[in-house]
Amino acid sequence: MKLRIPFVGLVFGTLGRPALALAAALATTLPAHAQTEVVWWHSMGGALGEWVNDLAKDFNASQKDYKVTPVFKGSYDESMTAAIAAFRAGNAPHILQVFEVGTATMMASKGAIVPVGKVMADAGQKFDPKAYVEAVSGYYTAPNGQMLSFPFNSSTPVFHFNKDAFKAAGLDPEKPPTTWPEVALAAAKLKAGGHKCPFTTSWQSWTQLESFSAWHNVEFATKRNGFNGLDTRLAFNTPLHVRHIENLANMAKQGLFVYKGRGNAADATFVSGECAMVTGSSALYGSVKRNAKFASGIGTLPYYPDVSGAPQNTVIGGASLWVMAGKKPAEYKGAAAFFAHLSKPEIAAASHQRTGYLPVTLASFQLTDKSGFYKSNPGTDVSVNQMIRKVTDKSRGIRLGNFVQIRTVLDEEMEQIWSGKKTAKEGLDAAKKRGDELLERFEKANKS
Repeated sequence: MKLRIPFVGLVFGTLGRPALALAAALATTLPAHAQTEVVWWHSMGGALGEWVNDLAKDFNASQKDYKVTPVFKGSYDESMTAAIAAFRAGNAPHILQVFEVGTATMMASKGAIVPVGKVMADAGQKFDPKAYVEAVSGYYTAPNGQMLSFPFNSSTPVFHFNKDAFKAAGLDPEKPPTTWPEVALAAAKLKAGGHKCPFTTSWQSWTQLESFSAWHNVEFATKRNGFNGLDTRLAFNTPLHVRHIENLANMAKQGLFVYKGRGNAADATFVSGECAMVTGSSALYGSVKRNAKFASGIGTLPYYPDVSGAPQNTVIGGASLWVMAGKKPAEYKGAAAFFAHLSKPEIAAASHQRTGYLPVTLASFQLTDKSGFYKSNPGTDVSVNQMIRKVTDKSRGIRLGNFVQIRTVLDEEMEQIWSGKKTAKEGLDAAKKRGDELLERFEKANKS
């Protein structure tokens, strides 16, 4: 709707040609009211960046009151650091995407965030935490039951494999390995067939220790993995953990496991066909589907069959959306409207199917299932099935203070193990000692 200016003559005098031209220009350019802008900082690049931009574009086109502006701020680490600095300077974004390991830090940032439940309630938006997948919503919920952030791109580790490479090596392309001994055997056949990178992994702490622990129903850290108190301490140097990392180190010596770097650096080596198997995020599916030149498959995260209680369930990854404090009421209403839009079953289902991230709501999962998507895209339901198993106190998830720094410590120590400079036990013991110091520091800084 355009603004009419019926009294231009009162301002500009007699309506000559210049005044008429100005009136016409104003009538065609001025909106009836200005849109409220909501700035959204995120860390989605490539195909996922296009997805984020499309979500904002679709929301903006669906109504006229608000405009969501997505801004790529680098990696999860970089965007979180930038947001902290921006908050202190008084120019933080309205919405910040924070990866799951930053959750405890955000929860402890009292005064810096506004709980999403409050944002939705104040805006009069319908919001029922029970509508979200429990394993997802529970992770972002405070002990008092209040949901603090909006589940957005939730993922879990799965096993991606190159079906063409399997076939060439004499392996069944429809039967991915389900146990770690089977992974080693498959890697040996792939190497014998000439593959230089049979197996790799991305996000090594998340896949090989965090989800590994939950999948085997053992603790990664005490106090229910940090959920029951800030005095939690790390527990990933048990004989089972040491055995697993030692096995991977032996595979590395034999050229069966090739370490490709921190974070998701290994993802590109799988998509390109360089590496035949990778444990990584379920969200890698979108990139594989779009860019891989080979047939691929998705299997469950491998486990050790002799461990009682395995497999249990994997843990959440990805990120959620936090609303920053200090904004105007209209801006909070815009953020709430955007979250309501993202929660629509058809929107959430489309996001799940496009990216490989988990369907964040039960309705979007049911809609995807009824559409026949899982049947026509085998393996895409693996992440969902891994997450909706019965959750125990040891497998609910991991929520630690200074978790970003703890992951860096684990990266450093595990790189020492892969290179043969430390044994698995030496590396994990050192990581526990250094990590516990970070937890103690966080506990002291946040004692009420």
